[in-house]
Amino acid sequence: RKLGVRQIFPSSSLGHRQLVALLRKHKVTKAVMEASGGYEREWAKALREAGIEVRIVDPKRVRSFALSAGRLAKNDTIDAEMIAWFAETFDEAPSQTYDAAREELAGLVKTRKHLMDLKTRLQNQTEHVVPGLAQKAHSQVLKTLAAELAKLEAAIFARVKATPEFAERAEIIESVPGLAVMTSALLIAGAPELGKVSDRIAAALIGVAPYDDDSGKRRGERHIKGGRRWVRNGLFLPCLGAATQHNPVLKTYYERLIAKGKEPKVALIACMRKLIIILNTMIARGEKWNPKQPRVAMN
Repeated sequence: RKLGVRQIFPSSSLGHRQLVALLRKHKVTKAVMEASGGYEREWAKALREAGIEVRIVDPKRVRSFALSAGRLAKNDTIDAEMIAWFAETFDEAPSQTYDAAREELAGLVKTRKHLMDLKTRLQNQTEHVVPGLAQKAHSQVLKTLAAELAKLEAAIFARVKATPEFAERAEIIESVPGLAVMTSALLIAGAPELGKVSDRIAAALIGVAPYDDDSGKRRGERHIKGGRRWVRNGLFLPCLGAATQHNPVLKTYYERLIAKGKEPKVALIACMRKLIIILNTMIARGEKWNPKQPRVAMN
């Protein structure tokens, strides 16, 4: 940014090589880019393979940063400068360690979630479809989806078992009553920081940390914000089952919150936060679920 160098490269192997050559020419050792729904992956991979450190930042934070600096206009040149300026200002954030196995697992888990959502929508629509060809089409698509979901789940299971670190984490996570194979895969792929960060950061990463909204004597309602929505959404139903049926610790906590007048969804989010904190402690200690150790289960 300080050199004022601006250049555009094609999104291709040639473009990757040209960018790497430019960065090496100027002795750049760290690159920063916005998360852009997957379009950044090939660039990040090319840079990492060239030995250049990569940090991927939240585009919403960068845009808020630009607005706070009075930069109301938005184009590619301005965006690039704002990303670089943001990264210089908040340079304490560590770069993400690239893990090909985890990225592959995350892709499988996300695809399964998309197909599950599609399956649910089709099942709901099938109830109102006129019998005949339309209903047969829905049934055929649902049958195909079921087969593809089975393949994905088998691939997810195989990937977890084939990676020692993943398998070890899976054993710990699946020891918690109410959590099964797909939930452990979700957390392995989407929350690799568990066991390495504080409970507060762990809850914030998933987006289940309540934030203050106070000003002077006013005390506003606490709300969750940010975090990894795809992980939080995937954890919602497993946590619901654990808090209402399968997990005695979470069930007791959930019922106590309901008795205090909390709305069911608010109580469930609180249970999700407690579950993340419990898992963070268990993974840090390398311990499986043990209801006889309340300091672990009720942390």
